[in-house]
Amino acid sequence: MKFIGYTWFLLILVSCDKINLSKVEENSSSIVAIVNTSKLFAKDIAQILPKNISSEDSTVFVTNFINDWAINQIMLEKAQTSISQPELEEIEDLVNEYRSGLLINNYKSKLILQRLDTVISEDEVASFYEASKENFKLNEELIKLKFLHFEDNIISKNDFIKLFKSDDIEDAEELERRQLSFKNFDLNDSVWKPLDNILLNLPFQKDQLLKKSKFTSKQDSLDLYLVAVSDVLFRNDIAPLSYIRPKIKQIILHKRKIELIKKIEQILLQDAVKNNNFKKY
Repeated sequence: MKFIGYTWFLLILVSCDKINLSKVEENSSSIVAIVNTSKLFAKDIAQILPKNISSEDSTVFVTNFINDWAINQIMLEKAQTSISQPELEEIEDLVNEYRSGLLINNYKSKLILQRLDTVISEDEVASFYEASKENFKLNEELIKLKFLHFEDNIISKNDFIKLFKSDDIEDAEELERRQLSFKNFDLNDSVWKPLDNILLNLPFQKDQLLKKSKFTSKQDSLDLYLVAVSDVLFRNDIAPLSYIRPKIKQIILHKRKIELIKKIEQILLQDAVKNNNFKKY
């Protein structure tokens, strides 16, 4: 009965027409539930109660929270009384190891943030690429292409086809200016793109786009698709530098992090020996 009374005490505080968190805060020292010697306070729920929650939802939330808390406390006490001493010591060792790992990783992250040089020159990227080319073989097809997708009955259809086939920069710029007429387009054929991504937007078969072509078109009941493929790379080909530049930068940064941590570890070890804080027997 005492448990139920405390539960409804909190529900009354948080389940009015509007949630009154200040009320809960005023009564933050009030106990809302007890399981043996463990106590749950109003402030514990006030801290995790979602903002702008309705009165109905708050009632469900608070009830579930208190019930979950009670179940956890009961299970914890049962677990503590049923565990053997060796098992308890093993768990405590794991907890200490986990805590130590969290603290060390937090410290390393701060050191990396403070000291890591994140500036990577293009020369460094190019050198790394040349030295590791064989490790950058493609596991996907890449293509360079441009495409247009517009309604087949559009008035400017022939003009668009003519401009698309042209290699003149002025004609490409004219298409860019008229982009609002297209359902979809990509006129930049100087960038490598994964073929699988392109096939999500175009109704072509994969083998149709794995061939260089000045112009290919496809028409369905409503729309017309124009494609020009300027270059193709296949699986197991060496990935171009322009495509994997971000990946190479990540690799270089990762190597720098490892080297920085090793250097810091050696300095800390040397300082500990110098100050007689570390001795080996």
